[in-house]
Amino acid sequence: MRSLRIHHTMAALLLAAATLTVGAAAHAAGGSDFQYVGQDDRVHGLGAPVGCVEAQGGGARAVTNGTRRTVTLYREPGCTGRAVAVLSPGTVTQVRPYFASARFMVTR
Repeated sequence: MRSLRIHHTMAALLLAAATLTVGAAAHAAGGSDFQYVGQDDRVHGLGAPVGCVEAQGGGARAVTNGTRRTVTLYREPGCTGRAVAVLSPGTVTQVRPYFASARFMVTR
């Protein structure tokens, strides 16, 4: 059986397209500071999130951290268990396989 391999340039283009889709949908919904595509294939957005937030729809795929805070993504609800990723402000990336909650660092 042959496997499908995506060239790194095509993968970057697909990520950019997914990010634009997430950003456009969030902007149309009034703008969100943190956006992600859920396991339910829907775009989810949070405006000015603080502390620990559950990822409605189960976070997966494209994630955009448009906040001014560092966010840590966790595999388990309630910001417990293993951290899946730590995203700096302005980060746009893919998150695999999923995350269930996110903790937004409080800045003073």
